[in-house]
Amino acid sequence: MAENRETGVKNVIINNLVSAASYVQTLRRCYCEGHCPNEMINGTCEIKPGGQCFTAIEEDWDRETGTFVYDTTYGCFPADERGFLQCKGRIVPHQRGKSIECCDGYDFCNKDLRPHIEERTTTVSPSVLEEGENIPYIVLLASVTLCITVFLLVIACVYLRYRKKEDHRKQQYYNKHYPPHRYPNVEMLPNATLSNFIEQTSGSGSGLPLLVQRTIAKQMEMVRSIGKGRYGEVWLAKWRGERVAVKIFFTTEEQSWFRETEIYQTVLMRHENILGFIAADIKGTGSWTQMLLITDYHEHGSLYDYLQNHVLDPSSLLVMSFTIASGLSHLHTEIFGTKGKPSIAHRDIKSKNILVKRNGECVIADFGLSVKYLSDTNEIDVPPNERSGTKRYMSPEVLDRSININHFDAHKMADMYSFGLVLWEMCRRCMTGDKIKTADDYVVPYYNCVPNDPSFEDMLHVVCVKKIRPQIPLRWETEDVLQTLSKIMQECWHSNPAVRLTALRVKKTLSKLDTDITSKIV
Repeated sequence: MAENRETGVKNVIINNLVSAASYVQTLRRCYCEGHCPNEMINGTCEIKPGGQCFTAIEEDWDRETGTFVYDTTYGCFPADERGFLQCKGRIVPHQRGKSIECCDGYDFCNKDLRPHIEERTTTVSPSVLEEGENIPYIVLLASVTLCITVFLLVIACVYLRYRKKEDHRKQQYYNKHYPPHRYPNVEMLPNATLSNFIEQTSGSGSGLPLLVQRTIAKQMEMVRSIGKGRYGEVWLAKWRGERVAVKIFFTTEEQSWFRETEIYQTVLMRHENILGFIAADIKGTGSWTQMLLITDYHEHGSLYDYLQNHVLDPSSLLVMSFTIASGLSHLHTEIFGTKGKPSIAHRDIKSKNILVKRNGECVIADFGLSVKYLSDTNEIDVPPNERSGTKRYMSPEVLDRSININHFDAHKMADMYSFGLVLWEMCRRCMTGDKIKTADDYVVPYYNCVPNDPSFEDMLHVVCVKKIRPQIPLRWETEDVLQTLSKIMQECWHSNPAVRLTALRVKKTLSKLDTDITSKIV
C-alpha cells in the first residue's frame, strides 16, 4: 500500500513537471516599443498561448513641416485582449492611416514585419477638418459663393427691370403720336380695306391712328421673306387678303426703327412718290423685342433689282426720273401752316432704297438715317457721325468730312449728289437707236474704279482726289430724254454743293421736258 501511494505521488510530480515544461516551451518573446507590459523598458514582452506579436505603422500630420510622417510601434497582444481580432486585417477599420501585422512563429518575429501603408504627397492634413481648424476656410468659401450668387441675381433683376423700362419707354414714345379715340376700330369695320382706313383717318397725311396700327399688326399673316438689308429683313405679308410689306428690324437697329417710324408719321408726309406707310408696332417681352414697320407692297421690288432685269425706253425713263425727283422734292420742301411739314433730308439715296410701282412710277423708301429741320426753332437732329449713307453714293463733302452737318441745306445737296448717280444707273439701261435698240448692261456707279465693297479711302481717292465721275456715253446725245438727264446728273454730282440743282428744279425741268415731248407727238 505504501509503495503504491509513493508511486502515485511520483506520477503526479512527473506530470506537473511535464506540463510546466510544455507551458514554458509555448511562451514567446516579442520585440516591444511603446507597448511593453508592466512598464518594461528592455524591449521585450512575453505572450502566452493565443497571444500575438505585432508591428503597427500609423500616419500622422507634422504641422511644422506641413507633411505626413509615419510612426512604427512594436508590442504584444495578450490572448485575453483578443488581440487576434486586430490582426485579421492589415488596414485597421475606422482608423485613417493605420496598418498592423502580427505573428507568433518565433521569438521577436515582429521585428522583421513591415506593414504596408500607402503614403500621401498632399499637404492637406486629414485631421484638420476633424480638429475644426478648417472652419474659417469653409466659412470663407461659403461667403464667396453666396456673394457671387447674390451678385448674379442682382444683375439679372437689374437687366429685367431695364428691359421692362425700355419696352415701356418705347410704347410711351409711340403712344404720344396718335390718341386712339375718335377713330373707327378695325374690328368694327370687318369689310374695310387699308385704303378705306387711310382715307378716313389720315387727314393729316401722317398715317393711321395707333389703335388701328396695332390691330393691323396683330392680324398680319406672314407669307415669305423677300429681302434682307443692313437694318432688317423684309417679308411679304397679307392683311385681309391685301398684300403688304413688313420690315422686321434687327434688335441692334432700334434707333433706325424709331427714326423711320417718326419720319413716316410726320404730318403731311404721305405722298404718291413716298413709300406708303401703314403701321408700326413693337412686340416683345422682357427678354426680346420685335420691331415691325408695315408699308405698301410693290412687286417689282427695288430699282436696283428692276434695272438688272429690265431695259427702259425714253418714256419710262422719264416717268421714273420725274417721280423720284417729285418724291425727293416733297421730302426737301417745308410746308408752312398750323399742321405744317418740316423739311426732311433722306441721307441714303440709292437705287436699293427706291421701289418701282406697278405703273412704272417710283417711290422713295428707307428713312432710317433721315433728319428733319425745324425752321421755327432752327433745330436739326443730326447724329454725331457726319458720314452717313452708303459709301458708294456718298458726296465728296461727306467723304472728306468737310460737310457742315449743322447746316441743313448741306444734307439736301448731299441727297442731290446721290440722286445724280441714280439717274446715271437708269440712263445706262435706256435703249437708243433707230433700227436696232441697244442698252448697256446694268452696273453700279464707279464699278470700274473701286471694289464691290469699297472703303471710305477707296471712294475718297476716286471722288475727291481724282475727281472722277461716271462716264457719259456718246449714244446719249442721240435721244432728247437722255441728253437732258445727262446734263442734270452732271450738275447734281458737281464737286461744289452750291452749284448742284435742287430737287424742285429737277422736277420742273423734267415736267417741262415731258410737256415738250407730248406736244411734239401731238
